[in-house]
Amino acid sequence: MQNPLLYTLVLTFFSSFFFSIHLSTSHDTPTSMVIKLSTLNLPNKIPKWVFPKLLFSSLSSACTIQITQENNQPSTTSSTDFATKIQFLKNKLHPQTLTTILDSTPDLDSSLKLFKWASLQKKFHHSAHTYFQIILKLGMAGKVEEVEGFCNEMVKDKCPNYENVLLDLLDVFVRNSRLREALCVLSCINLCRLNPSITVINKLLGALVKDRKEFKDVLFVYKEIAKAGISPNIDTLNYLIEGLFVADRLDAALDQYKRLHKKGCSPNGRTFEVIIGELVARGRVDEALVVLDDMFRIRHGSDYSSFYASMIPLFCDMNKLDVVRRLFSMMRACEVLPDLQTYGAMIKCLCENLLVDDAVKLVDEMVGNDVRPDDDVFMSIIDGLCELNMLSEAEEFLNDKEVASVLPYNALLEAILKDGTFNMARDLFEEMFERNAVDHRSWNIMIQYLCYNKRLKDALKYLSRMIVSSVSPDSSTYSALITGNCKLGECEDAFALFHELREKDGLIDLVSYTQLIDCLCQKEKVLDAAEAFCFMSTKRFALQSTSFEKLIEGLYASGYTVTAIKLLPIAYYCGTSFSAAAYNSVMQGLSSLGRASDLFIVLSRMVVDGCTPNGKTYCILIRSMILLGHIEKSALFLDLMLSQGLSPNSEILSELLEYLVENTQVHMILSSIDKLVSEFEVVNSAMYNMLINGLLKEGYKNKASFLLDLMLEKGWVPDANTHALLLGSSVEDEIDTEKPSCGKFITQDTVGNILAEGLGKFDGHYYRL
Repeated sequence: MQNPLLYTLVLTFFSSFFFSIHLSTSHDTPTSMVIKLSTLNLPNKIPKWVFPKLLFSSLSSACTIQITQENNQPSTTSSTDFATKIQFLKNKLHPQTLTTILDSTPDLDSSLKLFKWASLQKKFHHSAHTYFQIILKLGMAGKVEEVEGFCNEMVKDKCPNYENVLLDLLDVFVRNSRLREALCVLSCINLCRLNPSITVINKLLGALVKDRKEFKDVLFVYKEIAKAGISPNIDTLNYLIEGLFVADRLDAALDQYKRLHKKGCSPNGRTFEVIIGELVARGRVDEALVVLDDMFRIRHGSDYSSFYASMIPLFCDMNKLDVVRRLFSMMRACEVLPDLQTYGAMIKCLCENLLVDDAVKLVDEMVGNDVRPDDDVFMSIIDGLCELNMLSEAEEFLNDKEVASVLPYNALLEAILKDGTFNMARDLFEEMFERNAVDHRSWNIMIQYLCYNKRLKDALKYLSRMIVSSVSPDSSTYSALITGNCKLGECEDAFALFHELREKDGLIDLVSYTQLIDCLCQKEKVLDAAEAFCFMSTKRFALQSTSFEKLIEGLYASGYTVTAIKLLPIAYYCGTSFSAAAYNSVMQGLSSLGRASDLFIVLSRMVVDGCTPNGKTYCILIRSMILLGHIEKSALFLDLMLSQGLSPNSEILSELLEYLVENTQVHMILSSIDKLVSEFEVVNSAMYNMLINGLLKEGYKNKASFLLDLMLEKGWVPDANTHALLLGSSVEDEIDTEKPSCGKFITQDTVGNILAEGLGKFDGHYYRL
């Protein structure tokens, strides 16, 4: 055997056929067969593509030139069936017969065995068609290296017609999206110095770009055709440009576009479609318009139908009216018939620019060209006419065009009611009802309008007719009725409707949800409101922040502070945002329950949720710290409050000063005193007296004298107690710096320590209040 392929097949053939040794013409035992195999002279290196693992592949595929289908099921070909095929080939071994057998064998493993068995038979030579069958099966199974190996063997064997077989393989792999295999075949084609047509190459390039393969594959194909001396045409270069865009190499793509003429090509409609579309998609609209100007200058070619169909809707979406009008005129000049999408985009753009008359003419043109307008077209016209308040003209348009769809009528019905002309809307609805052109939405539009305008009795009349007409109320109907009841203060009826819809697994809309919560809170039905909120929260419906704050405040006012606290994490879960007002209500409730120590838990939650404390928050905290006897923390919160530009009200400040004076701790707010008297106008005469009195008792004469001067400048006279202290005080100079500073007293408590304490409780069982 001179063929290296046959040498390499000897080992794999015999090793895979020990189980069917009875097919051999000799009667050697397996042991003697092994001895004979050991005497064969085999090549030192076995090519990778005939590695024995192929013989045990579990992949199988039913492959034909027209349709191929892979599957990953184990081989189901029985040894009897295989033996039958071998016996048949023994009696009639011919390339054409083998091709037929291979074609009818779905199992890749069996197909390889048959092919290799035939290779070992004397006086048998594979044809290009037998190679085609086995290479096709390997390719469909994804065996790229094996495809390359067998292609090379076919070329080495110089099988007649192998050139056409390689081209056929390239074509079938491309059609079946086996692009790695197709690239492998293309490489072999170029090694053979064959010259495939540029059409075949373009199919491969188009498939690579469509499947968004790596640009290196596109570049490989382009280089291969350059090596083969094949001249690219405009389709080739279009795929190259598109591949560059896909790889985000925009500048390189634009450079290729500018160099088209150097390669003997002129841009066509597809060129402009790709470049303009990609530039617009990347937000480079100005550059896209420059390229569009190039297209306007060329103005020739019959291959622009796809360009117009793509670009007109694109520029309509950007509301480039001048551009789309010019493109549409060119489209007509080229006698290209617009499709429904193009007409629809053009009409919508005209209506958005209130050029409804031109849009109506286009509708007439559509009908004349046998292009049936769809609902979107009619909706665009109705929206444009209603925007111009041409309601009668809109109704006349629908009647003239004999529009059967209910959607445009519903749009007109809503516009009429929005204009406030109920009688006109009522008449239109009756006409729609007579034509049997009403749906759920039509009934709901009428009911919703009446409910929103506190005409619940009239809405119930339409509801009765709706039910009689065998149209069941839906979630929108219930939402409207709930809103109508809430507007009339009938919160119990509204809540009953909510429960009824809930039992039907329905959900009210956000408007009626807000109305229901507000109405229940107003009527002090706060537990019902909390129930509705909890249910809607499980559906991830967020409540307006103002309504949620009303609910929290109502719960606090009714003594349900614990319930209010439990609603905070639920609000966070469903995305309901709220301000510090909700937290303030909870803090006030805790303080009133004598649980001021739990305020740090709420404060920590407030910080975690990203909510900034306001002036009322600090006032609640200061008062609570006074109740708890936390002098340092009360002074700290006052300092934080002032540092954020917030001022305590006179009541809270007076309570704090009385508390500090009583406990001889006024010196703890020395730094805050300067801000209080210089930046805020909350310190009155009584507070000045308390500060001066307290500071003198604590030995801070200079600071007390400073405040006395400010007090006198304002025309206020110190009270008798303060005056007596001033007269009886020591005349020795006082050095304030010898006294402990404010900062030295606030060492136990800082903001970080307070929040850490609160977060610790928040994470543990303390938060479950």
